[in-house]
Amino acid sequence: MSDNDKVSTVQDGPAVTGASTTAGSDFSRDSTQRSFSGAGADYVARLRGGELGALPALAGLVFLLVVFSLLSESFLTLNNVANLLSQGAGTALIAMGLVFVLLLGEIDLAAGTGSGVCAAVLALHYTQGGNLLGAMGIKVFVIFCLLLLVAAVLAAVTRLWAGAAVSLLGLLIAVIGVPANAYLEILLAVCVGTAIGCITGFLVSRVGIPSFVVTLALFLAWGGVVLQLVGVGGTLGLSDSPVLFAVANRNLPVWASWLLFAIVAGGFAVLSLERQRSRVRKGLVASPTGLVVLKIVALTVVTALATYAMTVNRSPNPRLLTVTGVPWVVPIVIAVLVIGTFVLDRTTYGRHVYAVGGNAEAARRAGIDVRKIRMSVFVVSSSIAALGAVVYSSKVGSVDPQAGGGNTLLFAVGAAVIGGTSLFGGRGRVRDAVIGAAVIAIIENGLGLLNQGAAIVSIVTGLVLLLAASVDAISRRRAPAGR
Repeated sequence: MSDNDKVSTVQDGPAVTGASTTAGSDFSRDSTQRSFSGAGADYVARLRGGELGALPALAGLVFLLVVFSLLSESFLTLNNVANLLSQGAGTALIAMGLVFVLLLGEIDLAAGTGSGVCAAVLALHYTQGGNLLGAMGIKVFVIFCLLLLVAAVLAAVTRLWAGAAVSLLGLLIAVIGVPANAYLEILLAVCVGTAIGCITGFLVSRVGIPSFVVTLALFLAWGGVVLQLVGVGGTLGLSDSPVLFAVANRNLPVWASWLLFAIVAGGFAVLSLERQRSRVRKGLVASPTGLVVLKIVALTVVTALATYAMTVNRSPNPRLLTVTGVPWVVPIVIAVLVIGTFVLDRTTYGRHVYAVGGNAEAARRAGIDVRKIRMSVFVVSSSIAALGAVVYSSKVGSVDPQAGGGNTLLFAVGAAVIGGTSLFGGRGRVRDAVIGAAVIAIIENGLGLLNQGAAIVSIVTGLVLLLAASVDAISRRRAPAGR
């Protein structure tokens, strides 16, 4: 079922089951005909109807791969490909969180600097041995704890219990002064991100301030908080932490790389076949089995080749050093991708997000708590942005006053939109963010290998984003009314 079909189902509620004509009309557009020709014709109909999905981004990705491979001999080397994965992981993570916000037609301009706050707190906790009170000073520490407490209260008022619990967990870690531990610091960063999302979401959903205004204000505020925590010209080093530094700079062992391949390929095969059989059992039109098997074989071959390539020694000096294995950031991105996709596609919460993004008033009339959903997407966005902050900090091995600033947010929003997420809400998938982040990482990396400066990178990335937004606007205009 397509995203828009989901929206339509939730909006219409019980009436859908009784309206066979309407339901039949909806399913007639589903690309689940039991023959290759039927599925192909339905897919072409979707494209003509404006449902382009990630196709433009995938086409652009292939185009860029071909162009940079021809122009630079270093582009497709194993070392550079592994570097590309680490380079785009932080952007991909923040963009995956932003997809939830964009699905509602909202924007979170503070995701970048908010992630910078998470990184600064993480680094302070690590470098000061868990003593945030000593690191911040009593006045700043009290304000920090009060913000975590306020975030928990605001989440509780909206009955967003998960947000309240995670915010209180962050407060507990800060107050009791647990000794430095890399895993605890990552958890603390996520807790701070959740608290930031609670505050942002409350101001948007309950107070009613437009998200553009709220997040623009918080963009400035969080930038100042990072400066306050790190200090002018200061730097908080993380490179001496084996775990924190390994996140974006180390690789899985070879056996673990192949285990990851087995989990990804096997999991995709099991889920695809189970979904197809489930639709058949329920009497719904299902994808042809041959098409499902073809997708499984294609993904298995691609991931097997990629895994094999990553397990070959890619050290510039193979006689002195061995560098093998899939980078650690890959399973992190895959985990967030799978969880995010499951939440949006298979849970009631995900259907409510699409429903509110498609038509908030219809969703409210269907009994959905629109304000709670609107607040929750900012919590999801900020929490995942905190993971992006961990990856960014690990990549550079430190946190400085510019953490989360610069192009961090712009590239993340651009990744989501370039991948196919609609700026108008109601349409998009988590995988769009990964594809878009790959496009941006390839542009930055490829132009860098061609000795092009930051100006050219910004110009090209901006033009690609403008093209993606134009495709989104045109395809939406071509879509039938009401969808």
